Amino acid sequence: MESGDLRVFQMVAREGSITKAALQLGYVQSNVTARIQQLEAELGTTLFLRHNRGMTLSSSGKLLLDYTNKIIGLLDEASKALSSSTEPSGQLMIGSTQTAAAVRLPKLLASYYEEYPNVQLSLITGHTKFLIDKVLRYELDGAFIGCECNHPELQSFPAFEEEPVVVSAASVSCAEEAITKPILVYSTGCSYRDTLEKWLHSAGVTQPVIMEFGTLEAIIGGVTAGLGISLLPRTVVQKHESEGSVRLYTLPEPLRQMKTEFILRKDSFISSALRTFMASFAPNETAT
Repeated sequence: MESGDLRVFQMVAREGSITKAALQLGYVQSNVTARIQQLEAELGTTLFLRHNRGMTLSSSGKLLLDYTNKIIGLLDEASKALSSSTEPSGQLMIGSTQTAAAVRLPKLLASYYEEYPNVQLSLITGHTKFLIDKVLRYELDGAFIGCECNHPELQSFPAFEEEPVVVSAASVSCAEEAITKPILVYSTGCSYRDTLEKWLHSAGVTQPVIMEFGTLEAIIGGVTAGLGISLLPRTVVQKHESEGSVRLYTLPEPLRQMKTEFILRKDSFISSALRTFMASFAPNETAT
């Protein structure tokens, strides 16, 4: 097996389509098809199940993908290590929850880019489980997640602490009324959603009406319009509270603080770009 063939296999597995993978790789479709067929012949097994909606991995394909992600990840890490210089430069791919991206990262990223303009910063957002999977597959150099991380292949560093508050429209008069409303949240895997559901459960609400939204702005807009309640960092909604468009409710002590941690793989090469980025929010941890 050659690394080039594995990269093609990885892209087809990710896209679920020869056509989409060829487009992403910049190859002609017949070349991608031939390389997948060659890989299957070499291994003596079927890697994909073909159907009218595209391609899905077979059991053998799923096993190979696990190894492929590790092999390609290590090759990319080796390339970074060999090309690394003391001056931060190159690509730095960071992930973050939407709340951390909205509250903490704009100033941090702007300050970092001003100091290190040769670093090509990119940021993607998603819920915690999505980000953990991305880091595990070497698709992100690191990510800010909304909970403690105990995964054996990852190391984590404390980054920020936020006070989460339940937020409702100003017309909602009390917490007892608030808990009767639908909850406006991100998809499953969001730590703020998990905490809100714990709070509701403690108040006797075991099956709240759930409305899932894709962005922080949509959640805030829905809350101010009276559609339901949500759980957000106090810093995100303080301005709305001062304007009189929302009402805030403090959580009980066990739930009153939420930690944001920065995670990366334990076997990751920490480039100068990543090291200086981490030093901007966790200088003591980075030094150790």
